Amino acid sequence: MTSHFSTDSHSSHKSLRHFLDIKDLESHTLRHILDVAQAIKHMQKGRQFPLHPRAPLSGRQIGLIFSCPSTRTRVSFEIGIRQLGGDSLVLSTQEMQLGRGESLADTARVLSRFVDGIMLRTTDTYALYELARWSTVPVINGLTPHSHPVQIMADIMTYEEHRGSVHGRTFAWVGDGNNVLVSLIEGAVRFGFTLHIATPKDMKPPQKVMDWAHHENGSIKWTSHPQEAVYGADCVMTDTWTSMSHTCQDTCKKSRHDVLKPYQINKALMEIAAPDALFMHCLPAHIGEEVTAEVFESRQSVVFDEAENRLHAQKGILAWIFGGKTWRSWGEEA
Repeated sequence: MTSHFSTDSHSSHKSLRHFLDIKDLESHTLRHILDVAQAIKHMQKGRQFPLHPRAPLSGRQIGLIFSCPSTRTRVSFEIGIRQLGGDSLVLSTQEMQLGRGESLADTARVLSRFVDGIMLRTTDTYALYELARWSTVPVINGLTPHSHPVQIMADIMTYEEHRGSVHGRTFAWVGDGNNVLVSLIEGAVRFGFTLHIATPKDMKPPQKVMDWAHHENGSIKWTSHPQEAVYGADCVMTDTWTSMSHTCQDTCKKSRHDVLKPYQINKALMEIAAPDALFMHCLPAHIGEEVTAEVFESRQSVVFDEAENRLHAQKGILAWIFGGKTWRSWGEEA
């Protein structure tokens, strides 16, 4: 697998199924992950968990490491692991020896002796790839300042539940060129949809990511004009204007808000999208800033479906990692 960062392992475990970035996986694998996620979601609605003793995580322990606060990531992974027959252990970096100077290499090698997999939500992108480099168990990217792949898997799953395949559709991103956008760009390339991006000139997504997308023949277009990006789009997406990767003070936040104010998603902007366009936001939302209440609470908004599908999309990822050679048929067998 390839990445924007080196993930060469010092161990002999070259066949580990890490889930670090969407770009690391082939399109057909990502497609199967969402198909399995959808099958599991349908089967598990209103039923007891786990479905049977051969569930993908039966007898497995997954360590969940957080270096920043979390609602959706923590709850969705804990519940999803339990529903697939496993157990989870929640760890805070402040409570671990990492907070006292132990190296990531040593932490990875120690945890690999205790757990069957590790999910990391971190404020340090390097930490994810260093953890995967030394770990002898699978590592999942729960969020970094660089990317947020589990969110985009849930977003694509949500769109397809409402409107069918994303292939050939047009998505619009309006706002800051942040970590969620990076994964959305990778998702557009791998799932075959067009992506129009509108950000201020100094908040563009990383050039390396754009170069990769164009090298992979992705249909990605950037503009500084929100109306140009949104026109005719099948889905309009945004995120908070000051994300976890921005640690600026109040004056800095005001400056960012002033720059991003023309990029607010409001009724007028949604009206130039496709008539049946959906609105998405990964949450938490700041109503009145990046999106108006009128749009957020509208029929076009599927933000809470997105939130729920974090649970189901991540179960698809866990099934791929731990379900063995027949993981694609696990949902049917269950």
